[in-house]
Parts: sequence; structure tokens; C-alpha cells
Amino acid sequence: MPPDFSERLLRGLYSALLVVLAPVTVYHLIWRGFRQPAYFQRWNERYGFYGVEPRQTPVWVHAVSVGEVNAAAPLINALLARDPARRLLVTTITPTGSERVRALWGNRVEHVYLPYDLSGAVRRFLAHFRPGIGLIVETELWPNLLFCCRDAGIPTAIVNARLSARSLRGYRVLRPLVGRALRTVDTVATQSSDDGRRFVKLGALRERVFDTGNLKYDITIDEAAVAALSAEFVARAGTRPVWIAASTHPGEEAIVIDLHRRLRTRWPDLLLIWAPRHPERFRGAAQLAVEAGWRVATRAMTTWPDAGDDVFVLDTLGELGAFFACADVAFVGGSLQDIGGHNLLEPAAVGVPVVTGPHLQNFTDIARQLGKAGALRIGADADAVHEHLAQLLGDADARAAMAEAGRALVEAGRGALQRTLALIEDDLPAPDTTTARIRSAPFGV
Repeated sequence: MPPDFSERLLRGLYSALLVVLAPVTVYHLIWRGFRQPAYFQRWNERYGFYGVEPRQTPVWVHAVSVGEVNAAAPLINALLARDPARRLLVTTITPTGSERVRALWGNRVEHVYLPYDLSGAVRRFLAHFRPGIGLIVETELWPNLLFCCRDAGIPTAIVNARLSARSLRGYRVLRPLVGRALRTVDTVATQSSDDGRRFVKLGALRERVFDTGNLKYDITIDEAAVAALSAEFVARAGTRPVWIAASTHPGEEAIVIDLHRRLRTRWPDLLLIWAPRHPERFRGAAQLAVEAGWRVATRAMTTWPDAGDDVFVLDTLGELGAFFACADVAFVGGSLQDIGGHNLLEPAAVGVPVVTGPHLQNFTDIARQLGKAGALRIGADADAVHEHLAQLLGDADARAAMAEAGRALVEAGRGALQRTLALIEDDLPAPDTTTARIRSAPFGV
């Protein structure tokens, strides 16, 4: 259906505003570049310019950063396995997302940054890669991107779709435009029925929204590799209690220092594995630990901690999942600040009890299921988190029960991958193998 006058008006106003604000994107790249130098590179891609000849890429997956890349990994692996010769494009927005794509798939996929949502940049991107289908991971609702895909005849699906109540409120100003853009999407495969209802409320067509479950449950674990890494860790660090603080944000760093100090009054040889969320904080976290009076090792510099180290900073990308298995208990950050939390299933999948703060709006359904299964403890504040960590470090039976519950929940939650593949099967270009088309019934709203 061609765009009507109101759509053209809304798109015109939105696009004009973006053009006016375009210089801000340059300042943003420069500002981020001083913190993470990779932002100084590949600017041409962010505006839809490429220094090579146009080439067709039948399948395109967009995952904004590391978390979304990890969530999409089961789907991308399945697409590659179905047709190893298929050309597949993965776009991200952040350099850390780009690095994660390269770490997981190397040259098996092509990677560029998704351009800013400027009409011209988006059209150049689509004309250059000519995707046969666009798979957008979780919550990347860029109006011009969706409209331009519709105009170019490219079917789109939002997979592992997530929309929190707060995000829905955040779209209040742009809701008339975003709602129209959502109605161009062929399939919305949501993590939960609650997410589905919110997508419909925002503007998605009810008959195109399906509750497929969360792809994060379909995580694949190399048990042998994890066991080997854990054994080497113990051989180097010694047999002693270990906790991990994962995906922490700057506002949580002082809390981590305080938690470690308090826990070490009871377990003097306690080792902290510390994995800050953002690479630019790797060095800062290590410095904070040194200033606290502790001996610090880092993955990049020393590879392993030894028996005399108090803190081990995991300053590499892509290894967090395996290092969870080296800890007796895990704290997952982004939850003691109003960030919304991070992936709680990674530690649960390798059998590690999980402790988190109260701000979990990005993982409401997962947190609810883990809590109901007895695999998660939520602290209302830093003191409560300390109490949970201390209780678990001192109770091996409680840790074992939580570990078993977490593993069982992850195993029971699998299936989103096959349901998602079944939904998009008809739009996938010329696969070598076929997947039975089993569409889950649309939920009622």
C-alpha cells in the first residue's frame, strides 16, 4: 500500500529534523572516540557510503551491540548451517558489537555499521547490499529504516522482540510515526506475550505478532571448553572462594569495591572476577581495585590470576560466558542503577547461582522465571545484594540447588529458535533445507 499524505507528512518532518541534527552525530562520534578509539573509524558506513561495488546479501541481521549479537547468535548459526554458501550480513551500531561479530563468525559473515536513520543513508545502504530479508533483533525501531525496507519490497521481521513498559512510554512523542512504521513489519516474534501486547499497543498489526519465546534460552555451550577453562583457572588461582561481578556500569563500580571489601572480612582469600560492561572501563576498574589496596591481575596482561591475586579483571570480549563457570556465585550488573539489567541466563546456563539488583525492566520475564524456579536472588539495594552473596558463599547446598534450578530452566526454555525459523521460513531466500512451518497462534489482546 503506497504511503498516504499523513505518513508522508510525518516522515518529512522526522527526516527534516534528523537532517538538522546530523552535525550532532559527528560530535557524538568524536566524543565517543576519545573514550573508545574505534569510534573514529569507518565513518563512511554510518552515512551509507561504501568503497566497493554493490553486492547482493540475501539475509541481513541487525543487532545493535554485544548483548543483541549474543542473543541473535543461535539464529545466525542456524542460518549459516542451513546454507553455508549463503551470503549473510550482520550490522551493529557499536564497535564492541562489531568485535563480537568478528569473534563469533570471522569472515563467515559480512559486517558494517548500520547507517544513521537518514533517508538517503538508509536508501544507499539498502541499494548497496540489496538484502532479500531484514531481521531486526529486539528493539531497534528506526522509522526511515522500516519505511525504506517497505518501499524497496524487502520483508522485515523483528526477532526476539522486546518492548518494556518504560520503552513504550518513551515512544510517546514519536508514537504516530513509529506506529505506522511498525505496521510495515511482516512479523514480530516476541520474547513474551507481555512484549507482544506492548508492540500491538505501539502500532504493530495484531495478526503479525507471535509469542515465540526468548532466543537467549537457545544458547549453545561448549561444555568441554568451559570445563577446560575452569580447570586451568583453578590450577592457576588456587582452590578458594570466587565471585564474579559481571556487566557492571560506572555507577556500580564503587559498590563492587565495597562488596568485595566486606565479603573479604569473612573470606580473606576471596577472589573477585570483575567484568565491566564497557571496554573503556576495563582500565578504570583495575585502577580502582589497585587503589583499594588489592593485588590485581587482568586477562589481557597476565592471562590468569595466581594464588596471590585478589581481583582478576576480565578485560577481553566474548569470554564472559565461560568465566561465569569459574565462580561460586555471580552478580549481574546494570541492576543497581536504573539501567534495566543484563543477561541473567548466561550464568544460569553454566550452573552458577545468580544475584542481581532490583532494576530489571529489560529482563522482566526472565527474572520472573528464574526467581520462580529458585535460581535467582534479587537484592533491593547494595546491602541486600551483599547479604545474598554472603549467604550463598557460605552455603554450598543452596548454591547447588540454585545451580540445578538454573540449568533446568534454561533447558526447558529452549525452542524459540525453531519457532522463529518457522515464522520467517517463507521469506528466507532459496534455502538448501526446509524447516517445517509451525506458526504459533497469535495471542489475544
